[in-house]
Amino acid sequence: MSGVRIEIKGISKAYQRNKPVLKPVDLTVEPGELFFLLGSSGCGKSTLLRIIAGLLKPDSGKILFNGKDMTDTPPEKRRAAMVFQNYALWPNMNVFENVAFGLRVAKTPEAEIRKTVGEMLSLVHLEDCADRKIQSLSGGQQQRVALARAMAVDPAVLLLDEPLSNLDACLRDEMRLEIRRICKSRGLTAMYVTHDRKEALSMADRIAVIHEGTLRQTGTPRELYNTPVESFVASFLGDANFLTGTVKSVRQNTAEVETQRCVLSAPVPEGMALASGQQIKLMIRPENLAFEDRTGHGEVIVSTLESGTYLGERTEWLFRDQYGTVTVYETLPPHREPGTEYKLYAGQRGIVILRGECNPS
Repeated sequence: MSGVRIEIKGISKAYQRNKPVLKPVDLTVEPGELFFLLGSSGCGKSTLLRIIAGLLKPDSGKILFNGKDMTDTPPEKRRAAMVFQNYALWPNMNVFENVAFGLRVAKTPEAEIRKTVGEMLSLVHLEDCADRKIQSLSGGQQQRVALARAMAVDPAVLLLDEPLSNLDACLRDEMRLEIRRICKSRGLTAMYVTHDRKEALSMADRIAVIHEGTLRQTGTPRELYNTPVESFVASFLGDANFLTGTVKSVRQNTAEVETQRCVLSAPVPEGMALASGQQIKLMIRPENLAFEDRTGHGEVIVSTLESGTYLGERTEWLFRDQYGTVTVYETLPPHREPGTEYKLYAGQRGIVILRGECNPS
């Protein structure tokens, strides 16, 4: 079936009085999107997923599927299938019977069960494992069975709650590709909960970052990584250097900003008005700093090298001075001596004004 549009309107939830887990959240997931809820443990993302599934009742707000209010609809009538962190497979049943379970509960004819289970096992590349016991499967294979079981009932919405957290690194990488392939091949609207930024960045069409029950920013992986609105979102999506400064002037959508270390030029975000004397906060990703002037007119930061960490594909250099630390990523680096002062260059496009943390002049 085609994907379903999910509208979350003013949803809130508290397990204890005056201690909200979710503050009123408004969010729309478009048909066929693979949408991620990203945040640390306890931020409210799994609570929101369970409310969408109908496993929890919200304290306020509505859940709509294609414009139809589903807030009071029982879970079994929402056609929202859920894949859990621990797979929740039946150990006394073989792979075929696990995938067929929901169809049998719905009293589906046997011929249709066999056809559907065969299609689902083929979709997850387990067509040769129908007769195997669950205990004989690897973690990645068990996760595929859980996916096949969820999709066998032809859900309107697929909900995934930290589904890869129990897998080792190689299996996680493999299953990321598989889950995205499966969702897109079926045209499913899917919501995926994780605390792993790499999962979100590599798989999502869009991401909502949640912190302490509040939606902080929504956008594509590139938007959130490259143009976060605040330091929390910037830090959660990746390593970042932060600088505070004062706007000296604004010309042609470029702000000249005086920081403690230097004067930097930064592009002004679209629709944002800045004035001279305004206090603002800047972000520069470590990969956007270099030891050479790549653009021919790079912005310069001078600092002293403290240490380097070799990580195979790159080296992470840590600089420290009286104003704090600066991190730089470099691939195929030469030898660099700690205690040496270096000029670090940043192209204007790599300097981001955090619009959510700008104070009036």
